[in-house]
Amino acid sequence: MKRYFVWFSYDGANYHGWQIQPNGNSVQAELQRGISLLLREDIAVTGAGRTDSGVHARQMVAHFDIEQVVDTKQLAYKLNRILPRDISVARVREVPSDLHARFSATSRAYHYYIHTSKNPFRRAYSWETHYDLDFNLMNQAARKLLDYEDFGAFCKAGADVKTTLCHITEAQWIQDAPDAWHFRIVANRFLRNMVRAVVGTLVDVGRGRLSVEGFCKVVEGKSRSDAGESMPAHALFLESVAYQDLPE
Repeated sequence: MKRYFVWFSYDGANYHGWQIQPNGNSVQAELQRGISLLLREDIAVTGAGRTDSGVHARQMVAHFDIEQVVDTKQLAYKLNRILPRDISVARVREVPSDLHARFSATSRAYHYYIHTSKNPFRRAYSWETHYDLDFNLMNQAARKLLDYEDFGAFCKAGADVKTTLCHITEAQWIQDAPDAWHFRIVANRFLRNMVRAVVGTLVDVGRGRLSVEGFCKVVEGKSRSDAGESMPAHALFLESVAYQDLPE
């Protein structure tokens, strides 16, 4: 049995997230359908993680197993011909059979985009706000995330998770233009709805509704009800997935 990794991106606006859903279309279903059609057998694909409804991925990774030898360049080419226009395959390659798209990933990076003035060309992929945000304070609070391991305060209520521990290695606001910023956060794993809840709480800091010390107390309290609102999905991107043991 051979294992293949697929690197791809998608606009999540028309999907009920990555994972196959009983009552809505998903990116996983589209990719699985395309690979199965081209390889002429039922193929199950496993993703590096989940993205919620409406969330985008600039880079997602999935794997599938098959007995036959696959022409990876041809498969990538043909997938791009038959997949919907909002899903694009960058490459397919054979990997060692013990590598797993989800469990072998060492880190994931997410970006959340916001803009502070009306802009018709940003609105589909960035959150428009007219709050006078203090990004210096927001970055002070963001840096505090690196001091903690338990992020239960940012986990969606009722989420079926065994642990709320995550190792965050980067969290910062980066200015892209005079009126545009993005929040970059990198960790070994993320909880369901975590990034959007973190951003919502940091926005409360930027608005002056929560101090940096208050932000730390929210994290330490581990209660979702104390954190800020979950931000809109359309401005969130899974930016990249990293693998330490993936041979070039």
